[in-house]
Amino acid sequence: METRRDIFQAIADPTRRAILTLIALQAMTPNAIAEHFDSSRQAVSKHIQILIECKLVDQELTGREIYYHLNPQKMKEVADWLEPFRELWEGRYRKLDKLLANLKNKK
Repeated sequence: METRRDIFQAIADPTRRAILTLIALQAMTPNAIAEHFDSSRQAVSKHIQILIECKLVDQELTGREIYYHLNPQKMKEVADWLEPFRELWEGRYRKLDKLLANLKNKK
């Protein structure tokens, strides 16, 4: 039975976020990714597998090497989901800035 992974649980883990940051710059092999972490290659491979299951990472076979790269479309889905919250926060910050400016001008 296949476990369905939640994309937000996947990106909640700091190691997985670090992996995404690494491969956002360039596709990397599992060994190259693992070199950036103190944990075992097997532990890093488990993190990569979760990212693959969530479709945040794609794998490509080049010769005998597997390269992992970021799936920007899936990241866009996350960004699109967050957008209404960003707009809400920015609106609140603008109101706070306006209030603070008004208080400062009254002094």
